[in-house]
Amino acid sequence: MIEIAGVSKSFEDHRVLDRVALTIKTGETMVVIGRSGCGKSVLLKHIIGLMKPESGAVLVDGVDITALSGRALDEMRKKFGMLFQGAALFDSMTVEENVGFALREHTTTAPAAIRQRVQECLSLVGLERVDGLYPAELSGGMRKRVGLARALAMNPEIILYDEPTTGVDPIMADIINELVITLRDRLRVTSVLVTHDMRSAYKVADRLAMLYNGTIIATGTPEEIRRSTNPIVQQFIQGQASGPIQEGLPDRRVLSRWSRLAWRTGVRKGS
Repeated sequence: MIEIAGVSKSFEDHRVLDRVALTIKTGETMVVIGRSGCGKSVLLKHIIGLMKPESGAVLVDGVDITALSGRALDEMRKKFGMLFQGAALFDSMTVEENVGFALREHTTTAPAAIRQRVQECLSLVGLERVDGLYPAELSGGMRKRVGLARALAMNPEIILYDEPTTGVDPIMADIINELVITLRDRLRVTSVLVTHDMRSAYKVADRLAMLYNGTIIATGTPEEIRRSTNPIVQQFIQGQASGPIQEGLPDRRVLSRWSRLAWRTGVRKGS
């Protein structure tokens, strides 16, 4: 369904993606894992054509979307639904207006049919009788589900999920995970989900791919990733501070000096 072939992308002198290669099969859920800021969301934006690579190609159903523009790219994007990390709902629109937005903008569907489709999509994500509310009147988890309903409105073949469980409590995170699985099984969509939440990754993935230093360093089923002998993969999936990934660790000598200073000046832990 999707082939990412040697995609590279830099911002100024920082190489975010470095010859990334990944194949996503029709109907599977591919979960891309990696640290915050490693380029997972940038990869999603290349898949949907919001960004163009400096080199390489992204093929969807055999069509290189990096070569498309204008109306041709818009038509290709109709194959996609996307759940943004913060849901990205329009604050000034009701739930019904948000979910039906793409149908109003890109189709000639009658208003009554749009309202019916909105109700169907809200029902799919477990929300009823919220169509008249505004985003500010919803909880974080409800906003995520409304965003997912909007992603489903155009009957997409592919759904992209950008950190779907970020910012919600563990129970709501699991509800969202169950929705991802249900939509895959019921609608047979191809899904690409990026996250650093390993509980979510293990639950929803058919296969996982780890992005590190701009490239894919491991792919496999959840069990294959658990058994990986790559020390970088093991450090990440176990959430350990010690290991080959050392960026951002504080200098112990600086911490020691700060602790002594804090004690002398009366600063206490948590103050």
